[in-house]
Amino acid sequence: MTTTPGPNPGGADDPAAPVPTHSCVRCGAPIPLTDALCAACNPAGLEQPAASQAHGTVFLAIVLAVVALGVALTIFVGGVGPFRAAVRSAAPVGDGLLLTIAVENLGSRDGKASCRVWDPTYPGDPPAETWIRTPEVPAGYGLVFEQRVTGLGAAERTLTVDCAR
Repeated sequence: MTTTPGPNPGGADDPAAPVPTHSCVRCGAPIPLTDALCAACNPAGLEQPAASQAHGTVFLAIVLAVVALGVALTIFVGGVGPFRAAVRSAAPVGDGLLLTIAVENLGSRDGKASCRVWDPTYPGDPPAETWIRTPEVPAGYGLVFEQRVTGLGAAERTLTVDCAR
């Protein structure tokens, strides 16, 4: 006995199978996945934009935004730093340390630096460290300032500092 295969219920040959849809980008009406606009929003039947056009436009906008941010960053902070810094002393004061830090701005514009101060001999994870912000350092000059910190404890020890803008 042989049988002839009939239409596949629910498959591609079944005219009653549901067609996948998404919303019209303008009015929200359900339309086939291959279209962007429904017939009411595109009465002239104009060519629909391709997915590559939409994705290409978004990609181009992201690239232009990154370039614009880079240009703005260069304009506003270009020439500040690099900074050279050293811890001159770390004296116990109450529950913390009074740090004396010398910092030099090697750049062509005045600016402040964010400095990481840490104990290079501390074996723990996370490291014993704290962050401080310097006063305004004139371009090509240095200054010495004091900062009280509590994040390193109150024990006198050798500390290291690294500053960036």
